[in-house]
Amino acid sequence: MKKVLSLAFIMLFSVSIFAQKVLVSDPAHSRIQFSVIHLTINDIVGNFDKANLNIQADEKNFLNSKLNFEVDVNSINTHIEARDNHLRSADFFDVAKYPTMTFTSTSITKGKQKNYYNVNGNLTMHGITKPVSVVLVYRGSVVNQMNKKDTHGYQVLATIKRSDFGVGPNFPEAIISDQVRIKGDFELTER
Repeated sequence: MKKVLSLAFIMLFSVSIFAQKVLVSDPAHSRIQFSVIHLTINDIVGNFDKANLNIQADEKNFLNSKLNFEVDVNSINTHIEARDNHLRSADFFDVAKYPTMTFTSTSITKGKQKNYYNVNGNLTMHGITKPVSVVLVYRGSVVNQMNKKDTHGYQVLATIKRSDFGVGPNFPEAIISDQVRIKGDFELTER
């Protein structure tokens, strides 16, 4: 009887392992863009050029999947070197102390539109972890003709408050908006 139960457990465990696949982002085709309003009149846009997304995708039910991303904050790029250096300083991100930003999902639910998902999770930025919600958009899959791999497109959309994470506390809303819009674009392949 013990052998039968052990065999059943192993088979059940094996099925759950095979029902998942790990998708990892392609660094050459993945980044996170952010946008803030400067002086209440103009959008300033920048990127984090080094951002990794991975999805432990449950092939039977995507809502059971796990999503994680990590951003190298030092890779901030607004195309103005002096501004980028200021954003890296203790006035804003303090990359010497807090070099990475991470997000780990805690739940995924279907959105109102096809291929849209609401993802709740924990965002850690500037040494502070807070629950946030992001929208995940599945953009489709194709076979990449260069490497013959299935490539999956995902987009992450969110709006957060920089004040929730202590970023730029000495810069009021009249100079830089508290709300930061985020858009991440990722191409992923199976590991």
